[in-house]
Amino acid sequence: MKKIILALPSKGRLKEQCEEWLKKRNLVLKQSNDRNYSAYIDGKDDIEIRLLSSSEIAKGLLSGEIHAGITGEDLVREQSSNSYELVDLVAGLGFGRADVVIGVPDGWIDVENMADLNEVAQEMRKFSGRRLKIATKYTRLTASYFEKHNIRDYRIIYSGGATEGAPSNGIADAIVDITSTGSTLIANNLKMLDDGLILQSQACLFVSKVIKFDAKRKKLLQEIIG
Repeated sequence: MKKIILALPSKGRLKEQCEEWLKKRNLVLKQSNDRNYSAYIDGKDDIEIRLLSSSEIAKGLLSGEIHAGITGEDLVREQSSNSYELVDLVAGLGFGRADVVIGVPDGWIDVENMADLNEVAQEMRKFSGRRLKIATKYTRLTASYFEKHNIRDYRIIYSGGATEGAPSNGIADAIVDITSTGSTLIANNLKMLDDGLILQSQACLFVSKVIKFDAKRKKLLQEIIG
């Protein structure tokens, strides 16, 4: 039997929101218990469900191992520089919102935008001999955005977690991270640059363009999309 593989977040509020989204399409997710990563759509044997982490879903879509999946746009765009050629963004789902932004210390009163940040980077390199340090896990998105604004005197410090604390801990000068309300930035004495919004992200339904869909799978996909 030809199945379509649909990947969903494996836990948390995002998983619950995906279940609610599926119900609106008369697709009911079932699993034996909350700790079981095996799931299925009630009455739909031709749809295979995979419960994965959001980052694993992004990787699977880009590689073609997954036909369709729900994950954050930030994760898909970060995984590949040519993600637009590898996946179709079918729909933003209106939940799981998190913007990728640039945050600098709020004590930098003369730094309000990317041009100001570029001046800081250039002066830092000129007078101290070191590059501006940016803490982030979004290395690809950061490099692309800084190139767009012609900022070159910087280096990325990879941060897998607690990125907001990097400037106060002396690990980095500024950060690139996700925020939904901005409250965590404020709590860590950071501010977002006026033009520091790199990506407005949310949970999206993606379809892999790596896979060639036959008529059967196209019909199944349409049932999911609605």
